[in-house]
Amino acid sequence: MKEPAELYIPMGKAECRVKLTFDGPKLKTIQPGPAFNRREWEQIRKEIERSTSGPMIVGREFSFSGRPVMGSWKGARSGVQICPPPANVGQFTELSGVDNHAFILEFPLMDAGVSAVTNHRRIRKARDLTMLLNLFLAGGTRYTESSPTLPNFLTNSLSPPSSTQLEVLEWKSYEEMLGDDGSGLRIPSDLDDAICTYEALTDSKREKFDRALFWFSTLKNIRNVSVSASFAAMVSATEAMTSRSVPHAILCPDCHRPTEHEVPGSTKLFKNFLATYAPGASASRDRDLMYDLRSEVVHGEHLVELDREIPIMGWTPSGFKEVERYGGLWNLTRTALQNWLKNRDRFLQEARKVCAYYHWERRNRPLWEADVDWAFAEQEFPE
Repeated sequence: MKEPAELYIPMGKAECRVKLTFDGPKLKTIQPGPAFNRREWEQIRKEIERSTSGPMIVGREFSFSGRPVMGSWKGARSGVQICPPPANVGQFTELSGVDNHAFILEFPLMDAGVSAVTNHRRIRKARDLTMLLNLFLAGGTRYTESSPTLPNFLTNSLSPPSSTQLEVLEWKSYEEMLGDDGSGLRIPSDLDDAICTYEALTDSKREKFDRALFWFSTLKNIRNVSVSASFAAMVSATEAMTSRSVPHAILCPDCHRPTEHEVPGSTKLFKNFLATYAPGASASRDRDLMYDLRSEVVHGEHLVELDREIPIMGWTPSGFKEVERYGGLWNLTRTALQNWLKNRDRFLQEARKVCAYYHWERRNRPLWEADVDWAFAEQEFPE
């Protein structure tokens, strides 16, 4: 277990006025030091209160899409708006050579009353929303910190919508046409609800989902270097959504030495997550393949053929097959993450019902102790 990190302001020992304790990246406690000044503390306290209850404004930032953005879209509930790039986008030399299509992302933002804090919030929210959009929008989206700063990057209201609105498709139809047909960016009908659900997540669920979104957002760039590494990132996106079981001490039956054991283990949790949020016979083959490749690739025991061999005349049957497999695994991961966000409770309850039923079957269908079967299902399929 990592020890909490401590920061002494302005210096340590007798000159310390305030001691900050961090648990990872999160501020855990603020404590007075030997040189603590109550009058200064009152000023700090007021600034902290003001930064957490300030007025709502609008942040603006460049993001990039795999499809041309030829119109605007606004989420009625979330207040998030996608706008086409400005007509003078060519003057931003930082955007030259970027293979994706620039667009402007606008979103509600709390004004902290301190410009540096507010701007940090703007940059962070732009990055987080772009990674979320990457999960839902065909062609993907990406954020880069090297993008130029927009004029009026903090405003009091959203920009007027463009004369052309992005086409909105019913989400099932949208999922059936992920390929590029040259029509530019279109929007699934459930995007606004997905953004609102994302922003309503508890801190622990949001932290977990953000880790998964980060790994999923790296897939395209990593794949250009190594398909095996991209697959490992895909596995990390899934494993970020699982929680380790509490370890307990056992005696190894082979070496007879004490060791730790987890039930369910990481492999079981990995399988159960995909089976819960990407269920169905059509996904079964991809789930089985992902289980088989997971340990070999992640532990360095295997490279997929596209990384091992040089294709003959640019194409080999086995290489083509692996490209097809990669696409299936990408879609499996994407589906599982989307379903977790949009319908987490429903998918989890269904998986637990099936698990409890088969546990009851293995116990020869007793007419009592139904809570035993449900407790087992909750252990196998944790939140």
